[in-house]
Amino acid sequence: MQTILIPRTTTEVVLPGLVEPTGVEVRVVPVRDPAEGQLLVAVEVTGISYAEQAMRRGRYFGQPAFPFVPGYDLVGRVLAAGSPADSHLIGARIAAMTKTGAWTGHALVQSRDSVVVPDGIEAEDAETVVVNGVTAWQMLHRAARVPQGGTVLVFGANGGVGGILIQLAQHHGIRVIGAASPRHHDALRAVGVEPVDYNDPDLARRVRALAPRGVDAVFDNIGGATTRASWRLLAPGGAMVSYAIITAVSGTGSLWPPFLKAIGQALLWSALPNGKRATFYDLWSGHRARPARFRRRLEEDLGHVFALLADGTITSNVAARFALEDAAAAFALAESRTLNGKVILLP
Repeated sequence: MQTILIPRTTTEVVLPGLVEPTGVEVRVVPVRDPAEGQLLVAVEVTGISYAEQAMRRGRYFGQPAFPFVPGYDLVGRVLAAGSPADSHLIGARIAAMTKTGAWTGHALVQSRDSVVVPDGIEAEDAETVVVNGVTAWQMLHRAARVPQGGTVLVFGANGGVGGILIQLAQHHGIRVIGAASPRHHDALRAVGVEPVDYNDPDLARRVRALAPRGVDAVFDNIGGATTRASWRLLAPGGAMVSYAIITAVSGTGSLWPPFLKAIGQALLWSALPNGKRATFYDLWSGHRARPARFRRRLEEDLGHVFALLADGTITSNVAARFALEDAAAAFALAESRTLNGKVILLP
């Protein structure tokens, strides 16, 4: 039987409080044993997403009190299991959604939030499609249910979620209009996306010129006036899917009013007799209330994404690689919004 050595200490990156990206701290801490339902994972790769950028400002729902270890997802090898039922996972490479705690060399993750990575997929490639891939798949196929031959408008088209969403849509025979900063337009055109400037005062008119009957779905991560304008761009029977409110997260004051307004607005719009639908997508919906269904959908949907990654239908997009100890520089680069793809950390 294979003997797996578990180190006594590991490195972790800590958000100590409301700091700039370069204010994160690197610490050496003891490796902890997994509790019931947990796995101890030797992290091979983790990444930086917009969630961590919001958390460092203290503006992400459900984030723990400072100080804490950020990191929304990871890929790594299982070293130990806290439950006998999970012992078969020891030695396996898994992908895990963590929300926090992934920026470390050795992480404790929930078994029910983990999926085995198929053979033949590299750890870096798998990491780029864990949370981003599940989010994109579920928004496209569960929330919006866009038919083949449809047209969608994707905000944040150059981001991690946007990049996977574009590929999934195109694979499904869907035309994509991508809203992003002009510096990303050439890259979007290169992959078959029709780009528009998300900050253009004439955005609605430009989208109408590309899709005179309206678009079949809008995937919006900005919120506020952008969401309201996007609703008017929907074709009959179209779907409005909001999955973030950057305007609120980047602002000041309580997060509750804009989020409650967005959810209420979606409910109100969906009740109108025009056939259009609106929803505020939450990746973690049902995680506590319906854990069995959450787990089933996670395994099924990430399984679809992994299969498409394995056969080359979709590709990963790593913008930059940093050692875990260089997380401060990686964080600053990720927040510059100059990249097309995901910044990853390698313990």
